[in-house]
Amino acid sequence: MSKIRVLIVDDSAFSRQSIRKAIEKDQQIEVAGISTDGIDAMAKTIMLKPDLITLDLEMPGMDGFTFLRWLMKKQPTPVIIVSSYSDPRTVFRALELGAVDFIAKPQRLARDEFQKLQVDLLRKVRGMKQLRMDRLSKNIELLNKEKKEEKFSARSDRRIEVIAIGSSTGGPNALEIIMARLPSDFPASIVVSQHMPKGFTASFAERLNGLTHLQVKEAQDGDIIDGGKVLICPGGRHMLFKKKGKRVITTMKESNDSDKYIPSINIMMSSASEMFGDRMMGIILTGMGSDGVSGMLEIKNKGGYTIAESEDSAVVFGMPAEVIRAGAAGRVLPISEIPDEMIKVTGMKEQEDY
Repeated sequence: MSKIRVLIVDDSAFSRQSIRKAIEKDQQIEVAGISTDGIDAMAKTIMLKPDLITLDLEMPGMDGFTFLRWLMKKQPTPVIIVSSYSDPRTVFRALELGAVDFIAKPQRLARDEFQKLQVDLLRKVRGMKQLRMDRLSKNIELLNKEKKEEKFSARSDRRIEVIAIGSSTGGPNALEIIMARLPSDFPASIVVSQHMPKGFTASFAERLNGLTHLQVKEAQDGDIIDGGKVLICPGGRHMLFKKKGKRVITTMKESNDSDKYIPSINIMMSSASEMFGDRMMGIILTGMGSDGVSGMLEIKNKGGYTIAESEDSAVVFGMPAEVIRAGAAGRVLPISEIPDEMIKVTGMKEQEDY
């Protein structure tokens, strides 16, 4: 098999060295070239035609955003953002422009931080073989498409009370598409586990909150599961649920080094299924790996409703494909149809007179 050729674009010598050392650990990946600014990266992209680019956003001269806009217009190539924790909002701007994922830049020369970067980076780079840039481009177009606010009303016979959504690579854009298309009187509660490092989920929740008519926040211990609210599991932790009187509340569990997926979709879905049984829905969106399979099976076996994103729209079809293969998907739908299905099964209907 041909190696995955990576162009490293970063003005930090420490970051370049860290990324290069990580790549050299894997015989299936090689460094195609190194650039310290956007202008040089443009030239090397044209000359080297890399399979993937790791990109720093803050560089002298031409910054990462300008380079990313040029790249997606002239030579669309998978991009992994290498970001510091200082301004996570910039990461989501980059994802909106066409970057597919990101890793957190090490803050100091420490063995544990370097090992974390190495594991995270190599997993994401290997997964790029499954990535489809054409689907990413279509989803960005859908994200930027003008959205018409529909009027809906809730029926008294609604069945689904909680919707658990899991996603990974390509997930932020997919979640934005869904949230932007849900009406203000959407009656169900939504809980989300998006594979994302600690320090970024609060900004992501804030971003989603500005795109939807619903209330979105990063989850905390003791949050009440209530209709019209969206809770995003904090990076570095897992989200579970427990009874408190007649209500169901969230409880956070710290992750550990042995956890393969953080936050865990399986943990969230399994815990929610124990609380809500056939009154819940599970949705698996784009992503690498197999997280969500056992959780979706539990939801389906307890009479809940399950949806996997279809290959037509999933930027990385890995997680949805595994769910489908396991027989855990009740429906398989493109991202554009998932919001309407959520509205339908929560017992909502379009008003006839408005």
